[in-house]
Amino acid sequence: MRAILLAVVYIPFIVAVERIPLIQFKSIKKQLKEKGELEEFWRNHHPDVFARRYLHCFPADIALSVGTASERLYDYMNAQYYGVVSVGTPPQRFTVVFDTGSSNFWVPSAYCISEACRVHQKFKSFKSDSYEHGGEAFSLQYGSGQLLGIAGKDTLQISNISIKGQDFGESVFEPGTTFVLAHFDGVLGLGYPSLAVGNALPVFDSIMNQHLVEEPIFSFYLKRGDDTENGGELILGGIDHSLYKGSIHWVPVTEKSYWQIHMNNKLTVTYSKILEFKEQYLKKDKATPSQSEHCVQFLVDCRRLSSLPHISFTIGHREYKLRAEQYIIKESIDDQTFCMSGFQSLDIPTRTGSLWILGDIFMSAFYCIFDRGNDRVGFAKAVHRKDYY
Repeated sequence: MRAILLAVVYIPFIVAVERIPLIQFKSIKKQLKEKGELEEFWRNHHPDVFARRYLHCFPADIALSVGTASERLYDYMNAQYYGVVSVGTPPQRFTVVFDTGSSNFWVPSAYCISEACRVHQKFKSFKSDSYEHGGEAFSLQYGSGQLLGIAGKDTLQISNISIKGQDFGESVFEPGTTFVLAHFDGVLGLGYPSLAVGNALPVFDSIMNQHLVEEPIFSFYLKRGDDTENGGELILGGIDHSLYKGSIHWVPVTEKSYWQIHMNNKLTVTYSKILEFKEQYLKKDKATPSQSEHCVQFLVDCRRLSSLPHISFTIGHREYKLRAEQYIIKESIDDQTFCMSGFQSLDIPTRTGSLWILGDIFMSAFYCIFDRGNDRVGFAKAVHRKDYY
């Protein structure tokens, strides 16, 4: 059996459901490509480069060990959706990626020394009456970005939900260009507590503990397109039945860290067919590989999209099909349009074997529900309406 994980790239009184609008922005990868800096970026962002380059700059007790204190999010560069939250009293506003592939919440600190912090909103703890200093240092490592920070607690506001004493991190060092180019300030992890660095309690666990939603469920509705203001929404505490059609198919979580589920053996066959399709298409139609140390992508002729096959995932004995227009990404650079495969090869080593990440390509086609009460994930075919907002 193989396994997959989902990742994404957005009260003082009890509420039933809260809606957080998501905003879609230009991907980091596209910005780097437009500047001709993508290949150099990959060369300089090996997962272990951060530890090798900067470990000597910090005391040994900070524990920058990649193997023991790091959290990797390999689909990070394709995270294209963010939302707005506030931290502190009075509230300080930040944009964050709502990420199901990690569990820590962090925003840049006013004391941060990196260029990435200079171009983003920074948290000023000395201006918050509700701030509690944690004092412990932590490190986080994503697939294409790393950071060092200091732990603390404060009030977190998401939509109309006010979370008291939320664990969070203030980043003080964000090397490289990943977060410099990001249109978001920080990351809000929605994974399980076991995935959290520094024993921090994840945000949704705080929401459940403080009884701020009626049901221990959150769900994502993602939209694709050029409308950056209307990227979809994250719903905390429930399901919007108008955003999908047909029935919800539930799959149990197999390991409570990532939202990890089993895929059927049939997916192995499907995967082989995908690779075979790529190889044949490369030879026959001269698709151009965009290759680096970390991933392989394929550019295809935009005029031939109608001839590309559907690709199926078999999850919980049910088939999920993606059409070519759903798994092919169109990007315009210098008045030219490029079509790129939404599949990337990434080595994600785990003790349970190889993993697949179902990112925003899959999640924009299917309404995805994350049920902490029953430790399961639900999928249903998303309904995309032009007049959604």
